[in-house]
Amino acid sequence: MAQEKTASLFLEIAESIRQRIATGELKPGDRLPPVRALAREWHCTPGTVARAYALLARDGLVAAHGGGGTRVAPDALQPGPAGLRWAALVNLADRYLLQALGSGHSAAEAQSALGVAAARWVELRAHAEAQSPEPARAAARALRFAGSHDLAVESLVNLLAERAPKVTLTTEYVGSLGGLIALAQGRADVAGTHLWDAESDTYNLPFVQRVLPGRRVVLLGLAYRSMGLIVPRGNPQHLRELSDLAKPRVRLVNRQPGSGTRVWLDEQLRRLGIRAERIKGYERAESTHLAVAGAVAAGEATAGLGIQAAAAAYGLDFQPLARECYDLVLTAETWRTAAARALAAAVRSPRFREALAALGGYDPEITGQVVRAG
Repeated sequence: MAQEKTASLFLEIAESIRQRIATGELKPGDRLPPVRALAREWHCTPGTVARAYALLARDGLVAAHGGGGTRVAPDALQPGPAGLRWAALVNLADRYLLQALGSGHSAAEAQSALGVAAARWVELRAHAEAQSPEPARAAARALRFAGSHDLAVESLVNLLAERAPKVTLTTEYVGSLGGLIALAQGRADVAGTHLWDAESDTYNLPFVQRVLPGRRVVLLGLAYRSMGLIVPRGNPQHLRELSDLAKPRVRLVNRQPGSGTRVWLDEQLRRLGIRAERIKGYERAESTHLAVAGAVAAGEATAGLGIQAAAAAYGLDFQPLARECYDLVLTAETWRTAAARALAAAVRSPRFREALAALGGYDPEITGQVVRAG
């Protein structure tokens, strides 16, 4: 409970400032307290306050002024007709796109960045929710995804919605093993997995055969991805390998049991002869890579294990440790459906490869490849 309170403190800070703006106590142009001063007031780290200010900036409520601190935005909470507010939002998106293109980024990179920002926003809001939302009901042509969190999957959801509007991909991030179990039990149509098998030194297929023995399945390659240590800018603790996690002042934020990342970590620690009790923070588990990166960005941990794209989303440094194989797993029955064909076409599309390149840390060598088993 204390960890949950700490993780959501920046949301409370942001909400308190939001209310002061809404009531008129803080007016457009007013300067917000310096980060360190507000950190002392809330008894938290400066990183937590900075994260709150960043959240308010994404809401358009505050803006940073060079040499002038952070101030309430001129048009913060400005009332207006719904049509005008929508037009203003579109104009804001236009300005973002023009700025991104002017900085040398491609349209695909800009769109992928928006997808990451939206996924990060969902992650931030999830920390503030006291209860889980109801499971999404499958539509007539819906595919239910369950498995390991991945930013490329987030991009795939958006791309599929564009290419095949009548097909939806709902997501539930329950870890790689949880996804395979959900597929075996009929609670999912697509499992996302990156489980490394130590005995064969291969990914996914051995676990698929154990969890779904005798079942005919299809493994659709999503991508190779870079996994490693997510650390603060500049890597102040000079972390380079897993054995560094046992250093005295290192504090880890972990992934949940059953996730492919956790399976890999536990096996590597066993091989290194490092007991989990020696690693501070080992017991703290997050269900997504973005949550891990967010904890490091907020100063709640000094290292996390995750993918390069999550580190980039928070402007953190990354120390690669492994090249993972991420597959989408479907039963043969589901593979024959029109919805699955639309999903496979989206994975094989040039747009998806562009999204992978924009996210960073992905290799499309296996993207769209099919392996049949059973």
